[in-house]
Amino acid sequence: MPNLFSDIPAVFPEELMTPLLKCSGVRLERIVSRGQASSPGFWYEQDEGEWVAVLQGAARLEIEA
Repeated sequence: MPNLFSDIPAVFPEELMTPLLKCSGVRLERIVSRGQASSPGFWYEQDEGEWVAVLQGAARLEIEA
């Protein structure tokens, strides 16, 4: 993948996830969303840590305190 903004279909019903790198303890993915969101009341629970960078557009993140 030469450019993170290339090869994005015009329409996709769910978030588009493309693996970029996977090695010991690290996974790097490109995630493209066009307004998709979790259902109200749905909570993601995962064992691994996550770091997110929004390169274009906006996002909302809720964290349980």
